[in-house]
Amino acid sequence: MIRMIALLILVIPGIAGVVGIKLIRDSLFGVVHPIFPNFIIELVAGILMFLVGFGFVGGFIFYRDRKRNKVQQRFRNRGRN
Repeated sequence: MIRMIALLILVIPGIAGVVGIKLIRDSLFGVVHPIFPNFIIELVAGILMFLVGFGFVGGFIFYRDRKRNKVQQRFRNRGRN
């Protein structure tokens, strides 16, 4: 059950990132959705959704690898011995 919750925690920001890419693409091709008044706001919303989703998933993977000492020496915790 805990693994299923962890999977959902990762899938939701991943979906947000995919929707962000779709919004960026639609704004570049001039397709404005009824939620947004113009394509500039749609583009900014898409960029924000993509960056938040990508950052969350990337940060989670980095934190997990750092905990298991699978990162380069410069990214390891220096405070712990």
